[in-house]
Amino acid sequence: MFLLALLATASAQIQLSDQAEISMVTIGPYDPELWSSWGHSAIRVHDPLRRIDIAYDFGRFSFQQERFYLNYALGTTYYSIGRFNDYEALRNHYLGQQRWVQEQVIDFTPQEVQQVFELLEENNRPENREYLYNYVYDNCATRLVDVVDTVLRDRVIYGESFMTEGQTIRDLMDDGLVYQPWGDLLIDLLLGSQIDQEANFREYLMMPAHVRDAFAGASINRDSVQVPLVRRTIPYDVEEPELANGLMTPFNTFVIVFFVVGLITNRNFKTQKRSKWLDALLFSVVGFLGCICVFLWVGTEHLSKWNYNLIWAIPFHLPAIWLLLVEKYRPFLVRYFRFTGVLYACVLVFWVVFPQDLHQSLIPFILMLALRAFYISYDVSKSL
Repeated sequence: MFLLALLATASAQIQLSDQAEISMVTIGPYDPELWSSWGHSAIRVHDPLRRIDIAYDFGRFSFQQERFYLNYALGTTYYSIGRFNDYEALRNHYLGQQRWVQEQVIDFTPQEVQQVFELLEENNRPENREYLYNYVYDNCATRLVDVVDTVLRDRVIYGESFMTEGQTIRDLMDDGLVYQPWGDLLIDLLLGSQIDQEANFREYLMMPAHVRDAFAGASINRDSVQVPLVRRTIPYDVEEPELANGLMTPFNTFVIVFFVVGLITNRNFKTQKRSKWLDALLFSVVGFLGCICVFLWVGTEHLSKWNYNLIWAIPFHLPAIWLLLVEKYRPFLVRYFRFTGVLYACVLVFWVVFPQDLHQSLIPFILMLALRAFYISYDVSKSL
């Protein structure tokens, strides 16, 4: 929760002049880094009379944070506000990465500008700096809206013309992952059907570009008169790099793996010898992935509940493939892998009716698993 209560008691050491302005800054995506694929947001406090030009952002995190990796796994990562004393240098840094930058000067009164400045300074105090990060509901973009709403309260009226009917939270995430196909696959594997609901206005604000759009279409009620929230917009455009996905996308990779496994299976039929190493590798990996999905579902704060990938990423594969080494379990495991093959065939047939958007690259992968499951059942049954 944003530190709303601090506004009344916050006190800045600096009194800004009447020329001071507050800008909401949106930075374009940076595809070489997964966490930057959706862009970034910041707040600029500019007072030419006092020679102040500061940028604040709520997207700071540190790998040195205590229990960082455990917190990340559990979905309890703490981010913090940051303060940069030379906004122009910061802007040039992002422009140097070939990322566009757009400033929206908000139509605050001098008193409201001072309030925003005091609020940001109070939040930047060491004891207030950190907050519990949530990639949908509380991040560097949503906090810009929190700042505006804290100062202007219910006088802001947001437009929703930038929203698309039927767009889900997953769709919004996918929009930033066009050139991150493996990141897209990872999100589709680990996050559940919770993100397949139609996104509401607040959920759109998880994306910096949509926060910019929300501000652009917003107005303020001042003495019963509606005026635009944004006083003026300052764009800084760059020549964006030409991007393309390489050949080894998830779909292409899994198609190649499917054909390789198909050739190995064909050879197994001819020699009547099963490549046990292959089955151990495939079903151990799939079983381990299923264990991760279960852990994310029941043990974390991620949006990973009701994950329908567990229909094919079955945790029981992990012990089952190794129990084939124990003779007394083989009759049961023949039926187990035969059922698995049928289940995978049904998953492919009913793929489009699942309430979760499963990643298309998994089609050849699940075909491969079905093929090996049927072959395991066939091969092991011969020795019974």
